Amino acid sequence: MKDTLLIELRTEELPPKALPRLGQTFAEKIILDLHARQLVDAEAGYSWFATPRRLAVQVMAVRVQAPDQAFTEKLMPVAVAFDAEGKPTQALLKKMEAKGIAVERIASFERRMDGKAEALFYSDVKSGAQLAQVIVESVLAALKALPIPKLMRWGDSEHQFVRPVHGLIMLHGAKILPGTVLGLASGNRTLGHRFMGERDLLIDHANHYEAILEEYGAVMPSFVKRRAEIEMRLLLAAGDAQPEEYQALLDEVTALVEWPVVYAGQFDPAFLAVPQECLILSMKQHQKYFPLLDRQGKLLPKFLLASNLKTSDPQHIIHGNERVLRARLSDAKFFFEQDQKTKLETRVPKLAQVVYHNKLGTQLERVTRLSKLAVIIAQQLGTSTDWAGRAAYLCKADLLSDMVGEFPELQGLMGQYYAHIDGEPEAVANAIEAHYRPRFAGDDLPKDNVGAAVALADKLDTLVGIYGIGLVPTGDKDPFGLRRHALGVLRILIEMSLPLDLLQLLQQVRALFSAEQMSTSVTTDVHGFMLERLKGYLREQDFEPDEIDAVVSQNPTRIDLVLPRMQAVRAFKQLPEAEALAAANKRIQNILKKTDAVTQEPDLALFAEEAERALFEAVTQLAPKVNSLVANEDYTEALCELAGVRAQVDRFFDEVMVMAEEPLVRQNRLALLKTLGDLMNRVADIGKLA
Repeated sequence: MKDTLLIELRTEELPPKALPRLGQTFAEKIILDLHARQLVDAEAGYSWFATPRRLAVQVMAVRVQAPDQAFTEKLMPVAVAFDAEGKPTQALLKKMEAKGIAVERIASFERRMDGKAEALFYSDVKSGAQLAQVIVESVLAALKALPIPKLMRWGDSEHQFVRPVHGLIMLHGAKILPGTVLGLASGNRTLGHRFMGERDLLIDHANHYEAILEEYGAVMPSFVKRRAEIEMRLLLAAGDAQPEEYQALLDEVTALVEWPVVYAGQFDPAFLAVPQECLILSMKQHQKYFPLLDRQGKLLPKFLLASNLKTSDPQHIIHGNERVLRARLSDAKFFFEQDQKTKLETRVPKLAQVVYHNKLGTQLERVTRLSKLAVIIAQQLGTSTDWAGRAAYLCKADLLSDMVGEFPELQGLMGQYYAHIDGEPEAVANAIEAHYRPRFAGDDLPKDNVGAAVALADKLDTLVGIYGIGLVPTGDKDPFGLRRHALGVLRILIEMSLPLDLLQLLQQVRALFSAEQMSTSVTTDVHGFMLERLKGYLREQDFEPDEIDAVVSQNPTRIDLVLPRMQAVRAFKQLPEAEALAAANKRIQNILKKTDAVTQEPDLALFAEEAERALFEAVTQLAPKVNSLVANEDYTEALCELAGVRAQVDRFFDEVMVMAEEPLVRQNRLALLKTLGDLMNRVADIGKLA
């Protein structure tokens, strides 16, 4: 009694960027619900379909009815169920009535111990769910779970969905499952392509859905198959050329067509005088075209387009798209030529008319802060303060250009182009583009210290400024991208090995704002916020949680030294002495937490036991070596040296009572432990490894 189940919801054009996620989620939720009702087995195969005008799922081997299920349920304690004469109480009778259990079934009830009391249990067999009776509920639950940010109504209907719906198929094999979803009664008919193939299609069996649509409807319903078809045709049409990075656009185009055909077009080579990033963005963003590059990555005057219409003579389609693209590229060329008439430096004063944030002032005030901070950072890095200050002063000027007004994604990049045209130094122009880096996970970092200085200034100003006025990220809400900025700062400091003190930088940024603008604890708050992001970064580097905790729990401010410390901790963990020393360190910290702060140095004359004298001598000999290695940033060797004190530590805890009755002896032993603990934790809190 198993057959294939088909669900199709036919709609008006769905949001293209969300389509694959909608299709997959719809199918997954249907499968999960059917499995929960035991209408399909866990290994049941399925296919999901998504076109511009439909979401569908095909599930194999779905039962007409789920197997019956035997169950046992506790009713109540026996003492409550029966009176002194052994007759059923009103409490039991009412419970049975509520559950629909006949009175005659009392004799079949089982008595057994439940904890310390005897309880009454009822056993029966529950009929399995029938597909025809639950399918509407399953579909509605799946639709409700779709990731749709905004619903809409249509006509005079009260039903809501991401787009108006026009058709519903619910087939089990060849049988229509009756039911109504979003006001539509289930049937077995769907629509083909708008202009090709048969418009009205009968789906005679759930297994034939994809084949009927492809053969008679000129619709390729599988998103995955359609995407692969477009990609194959793109690569064939490109020939020796290379399609510019196209994966994201390929997803979007796949969601726009039902029967894909790829055509090649051209544009006037004169447009190549415009920066190719502008042309590429115009083609991809506005027209959904695929630009072509040569082997050196230079844009060619050619493009590819995925059409939804196959014709024996596609020239009218190609020429029409070429005319539209020419108008777009003409706009880009005009913007580029107009922007060159105004130098970047003359645009900067106009930033006074652009509000950055109503509590933080204008973009001009921000640029003033960035210039000062970039100079401070450049000075610490030993690079050109003139170039860093100049780049920071100009870095936001392109926001007022026509090109960035049309394509905000080009901010920074257009600043670099215009700086070159204005005759600015190469390092300044490059830093203007680099100050937004890294823009996203895995993005490139600035290529030199001038760019790094401006990039750090920009991100730190945002972090301190936005955090300082109380706009702290919560949950998944982070409108100012503070998490992204924090990770960008961490990556620059770590991966470019910049010897900068993060907390000191935050304090220097804080000093550039007025006292009234910022909260008093903003520097420590932002430092803590960034350390949380640092933990995530280190997890992605495959470090273990205890290794991360050992280093990050010490609130490091030299972020460039974190990775060497992490690697040292990992090497230390492999030593045979590591486990015992980690446990000893944890024990030391616990002892010291329970006492008043120890400020004195250990005194050799006060040691009463040979074991404590031996430990003192070992620590005294070891300290100069460890301190020297730490000073030279040789953290791995420093931790390895500590392994040599294990025998004395073990003996100390075996033979010495730390909390001696004599106050001077007790304090001296605590001072020894504090000295040892401080030495052991020079690189990391190895107690976290215990």
